Formats: sequence, C-alpha cells, structure tokens
Amino acid sequence: MDRFALGIGWRIAGIVVLTGAMVLLYMRSVNLLWLLPLLIVHSSLSVNLYQYVTGLNRKLTRFLESVRYADFAVAFRSDSNLGPSFQNLNEQFNEVLDAFRQARAEKEANLHYVNTIVQHVSVGLLTFDGAGQVELVNQSALRLLGIYRLRTLSDLANTHPDLAQLLRASSGRATPVSYQTGTNGELSVRCVAVRLRGRLVTVASLQNIRTELQQRELEAWQNLTKVLRHEIMNSITPIVSLAGTMRDIVETDLVPLSKQSEALPQQAGEAVADLRDALQTIEQRGEGVMRFVDAYRHFTTIPQPVFADVSAEHLLQRVVQLVQPDLQKARVSLQTMSPNLTIRADAGQIEMVVLNLLKNAVESLENTPDPGIRLSAVLHGAQVVIEVSDNGPGIEPEALEQIFIPFYTTKKTGSGIGLSLSRQIMQLHGGQLTAESTPGKGSTFRLIF
Repeated sequence: MDRFALGIGWRIAGIVVLTGAMVLLYMRSVNLLWLLPLLIVHSSLSVNLYQYVTGLNRKLTRFLESVRYADFAVAFRSDSNLGPSFQNLNEQFNEVLDAFRQARAEKEANLHYVNTIVQHVSVGLLTFDGAGQVELVNQSALRLLGIYRLRTLSDLANTHPDLAQLLRASSGRATPVSYQTGTNGELSVRCVAVRLRGRLVTVASLQNIRTELQQRELEAWQNLTKVLRHEIMNSITPIVSLAGTMRDIVETDLVPLSKQSEALPQQAGEAVADLRDALQTIEQRGEGVMRFVDAYRHFTTIPQPVFADVSAEHLLQRVVQLVQPDLQKARVSLQTMSPNLTIRADAGQIEMVVLNLLKNAVESLENTPDPGIRLSAVLHGAQVVIEVSDNGPGIEPEALEQIFIPFYTTKKTGSGIGLSLSRQIMQLHGGQLTAESTPGKGSTFRLIF
C-alpha cells in the first residue's frame, strides 16, 4: 500500500477518534480538565496532518527557488520511501536540476572560452553600459591605453580625458574614428551598440593604426628602393663597363701611339690624356654610385630576428664598450631598473640599433660644452623601455617628423637609412622606436618592447 495514503489514513482516523472521545466526554458532563489533554493531542495531530499533506507544495516551492537562484546542488530524495509516486517525482526533480547544472556548466565553459579568446586578440576590446560602467576589457585595450585597470569610463579622466566622451559619442557611428594617444600613438576606435536582455551595451574596439601605417610606409619605401636600385644598377653598370673598356683602349692603343708618332700634333696628345682622365673619372664615379646604391640593399633585406632572452644591462654594457673610443669627451651614465631585466629579442640586431642611436648622440654633442649621454632600461607596465638620451642641441620639430623617413638626414654626411633600419628592426621585434626632442635641451630615443 502507498505509504503516503497510509500516513494520511491513520492521521485522519486518530483525529476522528479524538473528536468522538471529546464529544462523548462533553455530553456526559465530565470535568473539562479531562478534555484539555485530548484537545492538545487533537490539535497536534491536525497540524501534523496539514504539514504532511502540504509537504508536496513545500517541495515544489523549494524546487522552484533552486531554479530561480541557480542553486543546483539541492537533491530531492528524503521522502522517496513514501511510495512510487514520490520516488518518481523526486527523480524528475533531480533530473531537471541536473539538466540545469549541465547547462550552467556549458554556459560557464563557453563564457570562459570566449573570454580567453577576447583576452588573447591583439585588438583592444571593451564593453560598457549606458551609465559608463565597463563590463569587459581585455589586456590589449589596457596596454594600448597605458593603464592597468578600467572599471568605469570616468577612470580615463586622468590619462585620456577626451576618450570617454569619444566612446560615448561614437556609439551610433558605423565608421571608425581616430584618437591620438600621444606623440607616437594613434588609435582607430570603432563602436557598436547592441541590446542585451533589454539593456543597451556598447562594444568598442581599439586598434593601434600608427604601427600599421608605419609598416605600410616602410613597405612602400622598400618597394621604391628595390625599383630604384634595380633601374639604377641596370643603367650604370653598362656605363661603367664601357668606360673601363674605353679607358683600356686609350691606355693600350692611343697613349703609346701619341708618344711614338712624331706626326701627331701636341694638341692630339693632350686630348688623349684628357680623354683618359675623363674615362677614369666616369668609371670611378660610376663605381661609387654602384657601391652607394648597393648599400641600400640592406634596407630591404633585414633577416628575421632570432629571439632569445637578453639581459638589458649586459646589452647596454656591450654597446658602450664598442663605442668607448668615441666616448672620451662625453660622460655616459648607464642605469637599469634591475640586473634581471630581460627582453625577448635578437641581441645582435638590438645592439646594432642602440649602437646607431649612441653614435648619433655622440655626433650631436660635438659642440656641446658639457656633453652627456644617458642609457637606461626600465620596466613600464608590461613594456620594457630602453632609452638613449643626450643633452645636445636637439632636433627641430619639422625635422623630428621626418627623421625616420628613409634617405632623410640632418647630418652633412650620411645615407639617411640608419633610423629607418632601426625602426624596421624594432617592428620586426613587435616593438616601437620613438623619438622626443626639445631644441637646445637634447633628444631621447626609446626602444619599446
């Protein structure tokens, strides 16, 4: 027999018996004190019957609360011994909770998967609601903005006061807008508004286009250099070859003839000598042009870096030793944040970059009364920054904008590709080479890893 029905039956029977007993005693005019214990037992049994019957409602309420508050650790099995119907009901409740538990686990796994992807993309991503509360931000966005956390858009007031307003104003725009983060940073900001469960959420993407523009500019210069080098070499090589051949003819045929033959006038001998000198000059200048053009081959053929962990302090010390003969008149200070500070780089290529910057600094200090150069390596957030600073005459603002353009130089002698090569090497390392200068106070070049 169903134990639930049996439990209801004996409770109802007990209530009926007690009710009859109390009526019988009352009709016989028995002392009412005898009725008090029966009344207490009757009331207790009635309450127990009510709780026993409404237990299913309480169980259903507990099940719905578990679903509402996502408390899927609850299990229903305590009253399974009351009968098959209770056992089946508990099994169904537990299966439903298991299904919710699995769905939540899958949702959390998918959320973790998406969040992992968001954190690893190179494009900066952040989402914020109408009140400016930031709900999601990845490490790329924090790195591009130069901050370590972002909870609300108002947190940008100190570092990027115009960006918060730009983000809010760009929510309805379909085209990206440009935002300048400093002298060497330019972000492309694209915002899109989506409605999420009735709330309006803005998704913003931030991308550093300055590096992309520099890369495109560098590729354009490389392609132009390849074309010019090819055309110049194709044109000058036969000229040099023919000039050499003609000079040989003059040396072997005309010069001996002019010396041996008395019939030739003196003017003819002088003309032969002038012709020999002219051909020699053409040949020498042609070879000089060929060497000059061939030097730019390195601008387009930088090998891919071989990365390794490099101590920043040891790297700077080696570079200082290489240029020690040129540093006799300039005081050099070397400073690193920690002897354990390392960069992931090709040591040879980075040494070449620092060496080029150091030599440029030495050349700029020729007429400086108290010349000084400072080399430093510091950790700035997640970036390692190597600085080469001098107290020379500085660089004019107009020239500062062009010093990284290939073939541009402010020196009387020089090819104008040193800084271009240096920036190209830093781009191959996934970093940047920037410059700051104040006329009359010196210049600072930064290698940002």
